[in-house]
Amino acid sequence: MSNIDTDRLIGAQIAGVTLLALHGRGHTGMVFVGFQKSLKRKIAVKLVPKEKATAQSFMDEAEVIAALNHPNIVTVLDVGEYEEFLYITMQLIEGDSLQATLKRKLLHPIPSQRCLDAAFTLPVMAATLDALEYGHTQSVIHQDVKPGNILIEKQSGRAYLVDFGIARTELTEDESKYVHGTPLYMPPEQARGHVTDARADIFAVGVTIWECLAGTLPAPQLPAIKLVGMKARAPETFFTKSPSQSSPRIDQRLEQIILKATACDREQRYAGCAQFKNELSAYADEKLGIRI
Repeated sequence: MSNIDTDRLIGAQIAGVTLLALHGRGHTGMVFVGFQKSLKRKIAVKLVPKEKATAQSFMDEAEVIAALNHPNIVTVLDVGEYEEFLYITMQLIEGDSLQATLKRKLLHPIPSQRCLDAAFTLPVMAATLDALEYGHTQSVIHQDVKPGNILIEKQSGRAYLVDFGIARTELTEDESKYVHGTPLYMPPEQARGHVTDARADIFAVGVTIWECLAGTLPAPQLPAIKLVGMKARAPETFFTKSPSQSSPRIDQRLEQIILKATACDREQRYAGCAQFKNELSAYADEKLGIRI
């Protein structure tokens, strides 16, 4: 993606939208801030080079998100083709990703402050679980929940789940020889190419909470392909420390919640996102004195 000249795209007109500035880059695409002339508002425009995705897979992503109507999921406005790109126009979330927020904390001069606190993290993840629970009721599994795919609106503080690029519907039951997702956050069954269900997203939320409260995950620094292999063959040894050993901010009760969510055997995880959220809510109420 780094070899694409984004400067030449500034000012481009796409379906009545003028591209104003690059908002961010991902593995397969770029997101621009655009101005929609008809409604005089800023929106997000995601561009993906056609060699990075088939038109059908891209349309599938757009259709998946467009069918989801939830306050913690971005709204899709339009989809189409522009020159060598496929595009989706979406609601613009002005703020940072959870990943960017955590990265700023990692620069703190005091080592013990190089993480996010539970009073910030748990409400964000509760909202994410709400979005996922809704998606699951619509038979949509996200399959790539991680800090980079959770946006936090600056003005309201509301969390939004984004990037359904590898989401699948439960109507698709075929196993795949291809593994999609991010190795650190995917559960063992996803690493093995097995059919996933709601518990795959629950695993990823558990890992995300762990990372936010610890600052970094206790995982080996290896190429992605090797991490996938480790997750598939020996998931019990993938993380080298327990959650409480990773951070003093994770007490015994919160550790139990994280470990249940990230159990290698999906039968041992929470049965659904609502159950997981209820556990987090009870913890937040009793230990932090906040309602989420």
